[in-house]
Amino acid sequence: MNLDEKLNNLKNNLKSLKSAVVAFSSGVDSTFLLKVAHSVLKDNLIAVTLKSSCFPEKELVEAVEFCKNEGIKHIILDVDILQIKGFDQNPPDRCYLCKKELFQKIWQTAKENNIKNVLEGSNKDDEGDYRPGFVAVKELKVKSPLREFKKDEIRTLSKKLGLKTFDKPSFACLASRFVYGEKITKEKLLMVNKAEEFLLNKGFKQVRVRIHKDIARIEVLESEFEKILSNSKEIDEKLKNLGFKYVSLDLKGYRTGSMNETLNM
Repeated sequence: MNLDEKLNNLKNNLKSLKSAVVAFSSGVDSTFLLKVAHSVLKDNLIAVTLKSSCFPEKELVEAVEFCKNEGIKHIILDVDILQIKGFDQNPPDRCYLCKKELFQKIWQTAKENNIKNVLEGSNKDDEGDYRPGFVAVKELKVKSPLREFKKDEIRTLSKKLGLKTFDKPSFACLASRFVYGEKITKEKLLMVNKAEEFLLNKGFKQVRVRIHKDIARIEVLESEFEKILSNSKEIDEKLKNLGFKYVSLDLKGYRTGSMNETLNM
């Protein structure tokens, strides 16, 4: 099946739902899903974005701007994720605890608007990693229409649809930067956020700053190692000013879910 056929199938599947709420983070996947869903469901679709300390403010700004430009009804839920029981202790099932709480809130919004479907943007590539959040998605009967698409297919179709996100760096909740068992605080979330923002503004394409107590472990693409080293003094100074005592480069480079490498699965 070629990409055009897969896209048509997606549209037909979404159209059959009659109405839906899309969990919208302004990332590559959820933007593509929202764009396609809106094209078939029109006014019977609502985007819901969560405002929390685990997501950068710029992501929220981009979400608001996109919905405004596309004429999509947009609801923002202000959630204190650190108040979710057990979340700040960062257990291995942290993502489950979070997703369950957040999707319950999104379902409440759906019901208040007489909508019977909640959608989220996980893709086929997400299935290859430890993702306890998927358990919550399944338990709460949230639909994942993009599970038939690989990430590069979503990027290709996003470009075809004229979406600026087609080459946007992949992003994940800032809590995923913490080693399991390390307490998550607003202060440390802000440190990570500002460190990554600094590196992205320096022109790095894909960045993670993992936090191990007072150590920053930087992940960038291997092709950008030289750039890290040539700017090492400035990067070291900046991150130490943010509160890190040590700054390191991960020699395996950027990859998703690197914190899961410590788990026995």
